[in-house]
Amino acid sequence: MTDRKDELAANLANVERRIADACAAAGRGREEVTLIVVTKTYPASDVRVLSELGVRHVAENRDQDAAPKAAACADLPLTWHFVGQLQTNKVRSVVGYADFVHAVDRSKLVTALSKEAVRAGRELGCLLQVALDAGESTRGERGGVAPGGIEELAGLVAEAPGLRLGGLMTVAPLTGEYAGREQAAFERLMVLSTDLRRSHPTATMVSAGMSADLEQAVAAGATHVRVGSAVLGVRPRLG
Repeated sequence: MTDRKDELAANLANVERRIADACAAAGRGREEVTLIVVTKTYPASDVRVLSELGVRHVAENRDQDAAPKAAACADLPLTWHFVGQLQTNKVRSVVGYADFVHAVDRSKLVTALSKEAVRAGRELGCLLQVALDAGESTRGERGGVAPGGIEELAGLVAEAPGLRLGGLMTVAPLTGEYAGREQAAFERLMVLSTDLRRSHPTATMVSAGMSADLEQAVAAGATHVRVGSAVLGVRPRLG
């Protein structure tokens, strides 16, 4: 194997061990948690190596990087997740390659995603980004719908042509009552997920946890963890 493939294989094996250990500690099966490798800032060649190593879910957060990378890897058996804040002027491009959008947080975005999904003849999975640093009706510092707005937004997604309500997503907040309390934040997300599934039983995805806090997310019940640097290495500075 090449040096880079050796490096990625070792990193991936370590992350897999961490997830397996966290699942065992929580009394969960390893198959209950899906690893999404966040490949932002890294080249398509790394995505190809990861695919060879068995990775099936990859994520990007900037359309200008993601679109050409997804095109270059279109022959691979991958599920693409868009995990960044999404502006409506990028929706047409993102719908062209993404299977899931993790940061749906406003009605205008739902309308735009639905229009483009129908135009492209695709069904797009949507996760609502929940802002746990927000009040009941305000937006979060890094985007996201407040807990009090989940039900209304979920209804819009569920009724929108071309869209499928997948579940909820969050990022551990840097401010507010959950700052520095990652597991408590993820446990709160699980409560909100349980509430959502009463009216939308198929919205079972819970996307939470990254390289530094995946164990806490698994312990809380996350179904998907988004891991970048622990697999690919420390990211180069942008800009």
